[in-house]
Amino acid sequence: MGDDGRDVPAPDLRDHVLAVDMTRPDTRPPDPGTWLLDRLDTREQALTRQIEQTQTDIDSLAARLSELSQEAEHLRISRKTLPSLAEADPAPAEPDAPPPAGFDHPDYQQILTVFSETGGSLRARDLALAMDLPLTPNRIQNVRAKLKRLTSRGILIETEPGLFTPP
Repeated sequence: MGDDGRDVPAPDLRDHVLAVDMTRPDTRPPDPGTWLLDRLDTREQALTRQIEQTQTDIDSLAARLSELSQEAEHLRISRKTLPSLAEADPAPAEPDAPPPAGFDHPDYQQILTVFSETGGSLRARDLALAMDLPLTPNRIQNVRAKLKRLTSRGILIETEPGLFTPP
């Protein structure tokens, strides 16, 4: 009976025990498989963020490397071009004029003759072929050296690397 004299049903112990069980903290150890998978997920997310940041850094460095390489290439081109601009503009050689002093060797005369007959641009290999020289690397290199000497004296010009023509 209750305080007021009425019959009060007895409390159901199952409900009470269930209520206690629901509010009590879980003291069971966590499942090792779930704990390990959570750790793996956390580590994978951290690594993914690091990979993305590193890729961003690499892209930035690659762009900077490209800019620096292009600037260095421009300096190399300037280094090649400026000395030729600084030289005095040589007077064009007259077609029938004798070769300048120091170029009286028969090879130089033959080179100039081939150029006057073809009237166009030639490479060292083509010139060696026209001069009936054996096409060995050594012979072609000798012809190229003579062409470079003629170019340095203003007798020929090199319109592009390895391509020579009269001015």
